[in-house]
Parts: sequence; C-alpha cells; structure tokens
Amino acid sequence: MVKLKKIFFLALLLVWTARSAQATGKVIVASLTGTVGVQMEEFVVTVIGQAEEKRAGLVIFKLDTPGGLVEATRGITQAILSSKVPVVMWVPPGGRAASAGAFMMQAAHVSAMASGANVGAAHPVVAGGGDVPDGDMRKKVMNDLMAQMRSLTQLRGRNEKIAQRMIEESLSLTAHEALEQNAIDIVVDDLESLLTAIRGRTVEVDGKQVEIDLSAGIVENVEMNFQEQVIQFLSSPDIAYLLLTGGLLAIFYEIITPGGFVLGVTGAVMLLLGGIGLKMLPFNWAGVALVGAGVIVMGIDLLVGGTGLLSLLGVTVLVAGGMFLFRAPGSELLHVSLGAMTGMAVALGLSFVVFALMIARSLSERVTTGWEGLTGLDAQVTEDLAPEGMVKCRGEVWRARTTEGLLKKGESALVVAIKGMTLLVKAKK
Repeated sequence: MVKLKKIFFLALLLVWTARSAQATGKVIVASLTGTVGVQMEEFVVTVIGQAEEKRAGLVIFKLDTPGGLVEATRGITQAILSSKVPVVMWVPPGGRAASAGAFMMQAAHVSAMASGANVGAAHPVVAGGGDVPDGDMRKKVMNDLMAQMRSLTQLRGRNEKIAQRMIEESLSLTAHEALEQNAIDIVVDDLESLLTAIRGRTVEVDGKQVEIDLSAGIVENVEMNFQEQVIQFLSSPDIAYLLLTGGLLAIFYEIITPGGFVLGVTGAVMLLLGGIGLKMLPFNWAGVALVGAGVIVMGIDLLVGGTGLLSLLGVTVLVAGGMFLFRAPGSELLHVSLGAMTGMAVALGLSFVVFALMIARSLSERVTTGWEGLTGLDAQVTEDLAPEGMVKCRGEVWRARTTEGLLKKGESALVVAIKGMTLLVKAKK
C-alpha cells in the first residue's frame, strides 16, 4: 500500500513538472526600429531570454529598419535560430525590412508583412551608397552573405532564389509580391489579424515540431528602457554624423567669439554624444579627418574675410567626410542616407555662413559700451580746463585734459581718447 502511494505521488509530481514546463501561451511583443546595431542585437537577445524564462508561447518583433551592421545581423539571426520560443518577424504598415532586415525576416520561424511594407535590397554597399570595391574583399563579403541567406531560406523552406536576388541584384519586394514568391509566410495588416493567422501553426523550434500556443490570450509589450533608446538613437549613422559635425562647428564658434561658454559646452556635449554613436558603429578615421577639415576650411574663410568660396569648399569636404565616415569592414549592410547627409551638411554650412556674417558685422561695429564707448562723444565742461579740469559725459563727471587750447566752463568738447581715468578732449567745432 505504501508503495502504491509513492507511485501515485511520483506520477502527480511528473504530471505537475510536465505542465509547468509547458508554454504559458503568453505573447511577447517588441519593436525593432532603426539601425541594426549592437544595441538592437542586445535587445533581441534580452527579449528572447525573457520569453524563455516566462515560458511564453510566442515572440513577435515589429521590424522597421533600413539596414545595419553585418556582425549585429548575424548575432540577431543566431539568437532567433537558437530560441526555444517561436519567433515572428512582422513588418507593420509603412515599414521596411531592408538590407540587414531581410536576413532577420528569413531567420524568423514565421515571416509576416503588412500591406504597404517592403523587404529586400540586401546588396552589400559602402556608406556612400556604392558597391563594395571589386576584388577579394567584394568576393569574400558577397559569398559570405549569400551563404548565410541560403542557409536561412533552406532552413525555413522559403524561396532561395528570390532571397539570393535580394543580395545580388538588390531586389526589393512589396508584401504581396514577397508572399507570391514564397519569400514570406503571411500578409496581415494588424497585430490581431497576425495572432489569428498563426494560431495553431506548427513550426520547427530547436529541432522540434512545435505548435504555436496562444491559449493564454495575454499580450505583453516589451520596450527598450531610456538608456537603450538613447543608445539606439545615437547609433544611427545620420545622427552620429550630425552630432559630430555640429559639435565641431559649435566649438569653433566659441573659439573665435569667446564668452559665455554656451556654444563651447553645447559643442562638447554634441561631440560626446556623437562619440557614443561612433563607438557603436564601424567608422573610418579618414572620414573623421575630412569632417574636421571641412570645419577648419569654413573657419579660415571667416577669419580671412573671404568671399564664401572656401565655405563652399568646406561644405563639399563635409559631405565627402560623411561618405567615408562609416566606410569600414562590417558596415556593408549599413545603408546611410546620402540625401540626408548632404542636406545636413548644406544646412550646417548655411548656418555657418549666417553666423559668420553676424560675427563679422559685430566686429566691424563701433564699440558703444565701456570706456572705449566714450570716444567720439560730446562732453560739457563743468570746470575750466587749463589744461585739466572736469567735464560731464554721458551723465557722468570725469576728469579731463584738453589737447589744444583752453576750455571755459559751459563750453562743449569732444572726447578724442582716454588715458587712464582721464578723458582727452578738444573744443567742439
């Protein structure tokens, strides 16, 4: 009898353990927006880890990215492939899964898009938008990315040829085109429709066939904390370039027009934030040098009183610096917006010209404050100047000395100079 009780309790324990190990049916939803970089990779790993700890039934990533870093992309795909929870990549309306995003879509257990979204354009480029230079490096990069894409599509049973064309020809597809070509699994326009479409779907997770469990009906949203959001924002190449360039310009203004330290402090903060962005991105020191050179050239134009030709050259150098700034190994899937970069450089250049004109005008104006501002003003003699006496100038009484002849009390005089605390005056004609 005792043995039967032990067997009974052991069976109950096994059943309870089996149930506790089952998924809870909870859905974890997280947004992936912006550049695919180190911060996004860490966030994906964190979200998947939390989902596994909570025994969630599903993780949905809402993806909208222009591209990113090769290593970060590889890290995200590895996290998805090793996940013990089914992962869905969904591109919401108006979003895109470009470049690095195309690899993430193929890695997901379920790949979904909304109408109006697009996927593809995974051809490796340099930061300026051109192809990777011909040679061994180009061959190595292309072969590596194409092998990775083939591996993902074969694993998920999607169209390998179409995925390869995304790399070779920079092919980009709409949601419905991608569905027709078996590049994705589902087209749905909202989260509720997505959950309905994948409920009960069977996918391979960690080498096992798993049915997606949404029985709990609980959707939990996970967001980046403030620090993660700031780093993700700064890791955008456009933002990093703007902060770096703007910081250098602000510090330069402070040097040529000292006082107040507002521009200097602002510039230092911008450089610090830009430095954080550069740390998260593979940058080229040649690009940094070109950006600095562009600022210096525009500054020289101001100091020498040029006609603006040097400023125009400086803006051109700033644009060139932006094109080379992120031209480094690992950034082949990082699509920098050349139009945005050019626009920022032109805007900064125009701002520089406006401030330069204001500074030049202020330097050319006659001083109207302090002792220097007394020169050229009228003075009323309040005590005979023979040759020294007292005068009243700008409502104040001053000791004065005449530079020519004698001046009687009540006569008008003109301040010609200041020597120490004494005004030098002459008779006003």
